[in-house]
Amino acid sequence: MKKILKQGYIQIYSGDGKGKTTASLGVVLRIIGQGGKVFYAQFIKGKRSSEFKALENFPENFIHRMFGAGRFIKNTPSQDEITMAENGLSECEKALSSGEYDLVVMDELNGAIKCGILKVDQVIKAIKMRDSQTELIITGRNAPPELIEIADLISEIRPIKHYFEKGVISRQGIEM
Repeated sequence: MKKILKQGYIQIYSGDGKGKTTASLGVVLRIIGQGGKVFYAQFIKGKRSSEFKALENFPENFIHRMFGAGRFIKNTPSQDEITMAENGLSECEKALSSGEYDLVVMDELNGAIKCGILKVDQVIKAIKMRDSQTELIITGRNAPPELIEIADLISEIRPIKHYFEKGVISRQGIEM
């Protein structure tokens, strides 16, 4: 295996288009392909999609945790949702600061902040604990200005055309 060139940048994949989580998983595969180790935390989501079933084949290299109830939060979040997210942020802080992981992904973190289950200052505090060689990817719509400010790379995924507009539902193996 080649040695991973560790530089510890902060990447954000945001926007209203499809593919933010998928983009982060592409980097996960690259890291694992080089023998690296990944901590992948999902906020809000509560159902494991197919990609994660495949990544279970790499238990020494890929740790996956879910910290969500699996529903869109449109009104006030429940205390259980807040507690799950805060526990997730605590685990992410440990992973970020440990130096054990080449990559930490905080999937749907922007959504967790937007819907009020996490506060941006809590998140910034956790990110500041990051080992300088640990890469961080944050995904989700509506990246807050405070995270945009500290990011090294930001990709906005924007929809041009989507078959969901024609009534196509999520398909096993394609969207989930």
